[in-house]
Amino acid sequence: MTGPKEDFILMMVGGLTLDPTTKMPIVVLKDPDNKLNLPIWIGPLEAASMATELEGIKPQRPMTHDLIRNLLGEVGATVEAVDITELRENTYFARIELKTRDGSTLQIDSRPSDAISLALRTKSPIYVAKAVLEASSELHEAAAEPASAAASDQNLAGVSRDKWSEILEKMSPEDFKYKM
Repeated sequence: MTGPKEDFILMMVGGLTLDPTTKMPIVVLKDPDNKLNLPIWIGPLEAASMATELEGIKPQRPMTHDLIRNLLGEVGATVEAVDITELRENTYFARIELKTRDGSTLQIDSRPSDAISLALRTKSPIYVAKAVLEASSELHEAAAEPASAAASDQNLAGVSRDKWSEILEKMSPEDFKYKM
């Protein structure tokens, strides 16, 4: 996408947490003013990839997202931005915007978790379509409609910054491993 991103909002990774019910990892995107949160459920391997980058851990050998960053650098391409573009049937869609050595741009379809992991490694901006934020909000409101405390706890989009901090402080690397 070239030009201004009027239909998108700049967001950043606010942290990683676990869904208390399913124990699946969640990456939480937030806007710079900390007024909007977008939780995206991801796989344990993708969460581990994000966590190593967020924590500044340098593996001895390149992991998959490090390899992608290195390949792009070797061929002279840069990640201009990643966009979370759509929420369809409870699945998020993303794309990676690349600029090639000759100045042309490419749009690469991606899972949001891979796009976010790559954005973290390349210090690229993350944009979320306003329509995705609206659809996500509606999805969480529908999930929270039963007037029980348990249901309101599931509305993760409305969790305060302090609560996320509390959740994240209690996490350990063991939280990102498959429980068999």
